[in-house]
Amino acid sequence: MYAELMIHSAGLSEDSLFAMLIASGYCQRSCLPKQLGLCDEEWTLLLKTHFPTLSLPQKTTPDPVWDLTRMPEMEDLRILLQQHRRGNDKQSDWLTTIVIYGCLGQDHLWQDLGLWSRRDLSALFTTYFPELAAKNNRDMKWKKFLYKQLCEQEGIYVCRAPSCEVCADYSHCFGKE
Repeated sequence: MYAELMIHSAGLSEDSLFAMLIASGYCQRSCLPKQLGLCDEEWTLLLKTHFPTLSLPQKTTPDPVWDLTRMPEMEDLRILLQQHRRGNDKQSDWLTTIVIYGCLGQDHLWQDLGLWSRRDLSALFTTYFPELAAKNNRDMKWKKFLYKQLCEQEGIYVCRAPSCEVCADYSHCFGKE
């Protein structure tokens, strides 16, 4: 499906990223809901912007079942991502919503988004959320990093270790995914 999307791409730098996200969603290789979590209007605009000649079939697979107890954190994530996005452009808006839904999944964020590698996710953050990318200078796993940012904003410090380097859970937060 990725190749089919790219045949219809507009030639914009973000086309490949959005093709990856859409293809993975259609092939059930992500936790993202229908339309990547975007409303009808934004979904249509994304498709017209990046794949103007594409006629995309309706997604027939069911959406994932969400843990509704986690829904309140969506607004906190939205605020965090919006505060650190590169600018006020549609791609950053769309990716804010998409990343939020990815955070509600159970795997590593790059997997929940349907990206092909952690490198793709790091590139997404470097491009669209550069301040957050710069803050994650020790290569913490992205989902853990985002939630750590939320906790620190609220003055909540869950980890009892004096520093990450001496923490018994270091390998859970840093290193290969």
